[in-house]
Amino acid sequence: MTMIKWFLLAALSAAMAVPFTRPVIASEFADVLETPALRSELAAGSMVTGLARAGERLVAVGQRGHILYSDDAGQHWQQAQVPVSCDLLAVHFPTPQLGWAVGHDGVVLHSSDGGETWRRQLDGRQVGPIMLAYYQRQLDGHPDDADLQTRVADAQRMVEEGADKPFLDVWFENERVGYIVGAFNLIFRTDDGGLRWTPLLERTDNPGALNLYAVRPVGDELFIVGEQGLVMKLDRASGLFEALSTPYNGSFFGVTGKPGVALVFGLRGNVFRSTDDGASWNRIDLGLPLSITASSVTADGRILLVSQAGHVLVSSDDGASFQLQPNTTLAPVAAAQVASGGALVLAGTRGLRQLPLE
Repeated sequence: MTMIKWFLLAALSAAMAVPFTRPVIASEFADVLETPALRSELAAGSMVTGLARAGERLVAVGQRGHILYSDDAGQHWQQAQVPVSCDLLAVHFPTPQLGWAVGHDGVVLHSSDGGETWRRQLDGRQVGPIMLAYYQRQLDGHPDDADLQTRVADAQRMVEEGADKPFLDVWFENERVGYIVGAFNLIFRTDDGGLRWTPLLERTDNPGALNLYAVRPVGDELFIVGEQGLVMKLDRASGLFEALSTPYNGSFFGVTGKPGVALVFGLRGNVFRSTDDGASWNRIDLGLPLSITASSVTADGRILLVSQAGHVLVSSDDGASFQLQPNTTLAPVAAAQVASGGALVLAGTRGLRQLPLE
């Protein structure tokens, strides 16, 4: 598989040098989709790859199905009840109570109690059959459509491959409408809170089936970023995610900003800023050649970027420039979130830690 969200951390953590090994029970391999996450006092100090606000609460997801939540701005964490033990990569809460998490093996989890308990809504064993049924119905109505024939063949191959279909990000517009994106142009939408998922692969301007790393809104616009400089924006009239021209052909790992200002960030410190909804982009020189892996926005509108090594850069001018915040405890970072009290919480190979902001 090509590089996914946390592969940048591999060079900094020997633990990520090999694929995750499934838990062993009674000398037999256990299916991570059927094995609940083990409770561990060390969970908050282990690999964590996703963070989200659920109202005043923070919710974090990570390896082996670990999900944790904090009600004191990240000082203390409690472990949630999770029905799977596959690695989780991203989490989002559109309301304080309702949240979704995604990860390896095509898993989609849902919580209705602020992240304390979770249930499985989708997994990789279902992804292929859902795609096959959806595109086969379309092909039945248009049997000579070459694109649909390709979609059906691809879906059939995914059925045969099994559960190994990672989702890399999730975002919900409200309690019903949401999107999940992943490797090789995987993208699904739900209009009923995850009860049913519809594939949207034909609605992306991504003919190379590049990995989709993040889906996030900035103002009223919804963006998706991925490999090889891919940046797409949703055209709500047509329902298509249209590719935008950017001056960089390396991977983008995230998108952030505020109404009127969008920033995409990725490999080797490359950050680009747009003030015209993505029509044009200008490079922002960070003076830091390290990949940018996380972002957040403070309550007073400052934009934060975090490098793969844990450097925190702060902008007070809507992303036009960034200043490096002093930080003597660098550690690999995969996700960041400003807590309700204003402190920055960072997640990565060494778990969760709180960092005061100047």
